[in-house]
Amino acid sequence: MPKYIVLLGPPGAGKGTQAQLVAEKLGLAHISSGDIFRENLKAQTALGTLAQSYMTKGDLVPDDVTIAMIRERLQRADCAAGALLDGFPRTPAQADALAAMLADLGGDVKCVPLISVPAEVLVERLTGRMSCRAAGHVYHVMYNPPKVAGICDEDGSELYQRDDDKPETVKNRIAVYERQTAPLIAYYTARGLLVEIDGTQPIDRVAEDLLAAVTR
Repeated sequence: MPKYIVLLGPPGAGKGTQAQLVAEKLGLAHISSGDIFRENLKAQTALGTLAQSYMTKGDLVPDDVTIAMIRERLQRADCAAGALLDGFPRTPAQADALAAMLADLGGDVKCVPLISVPAEVLVERLTGRMSCRAAGHVYHVMYNPPKVAGICDEDGSELYQRDDDKPETVKNRIAVYERQTAPLIAYYTARGLLVEIDGTQPIDRVAEDLLAAVTR
């Protein structure tokens, strides 16, 4: 039976990094909702074109379009053993749709790890990020500083702070995440699937705890 895992975590929790590590260890496809959107938009698929029609008007892409993209992705050969979902579902309604979708595919959600990090730590992590203008290489003033302040080690271009890494934007992103995800956390807790992981630990320790949670 295929194994499906839903990974939750706020911006700055290292969810993307951990998703790749864990999916690789378990031999599962890593399905990022952001990647799927970009793939469909770039390839100008029917779903991508439909999504674009909403985005250009500044509207949210309806659930049925997002769900159709996820369904198509889960039916590919590399998902035969299951998948780790990152960025989907975002709401209880999407979680219901996912459960129905996985039932059609002969499986269900086995575990929902939540990488938990206090808001003040998230702000520190995200507001310290700097990107280079030439190629987007990423640095952090505390955790991964450049050799010369304000200059990229790789190509010598200027480092700058992206708008979405500025303090006021970061705090808003975290608040939005908490509002949107709280019902989803309650949804999976009620089903006995949620496992909280301490995301303030070193990357390798977080990965160990995640693997232990999803293989128990």
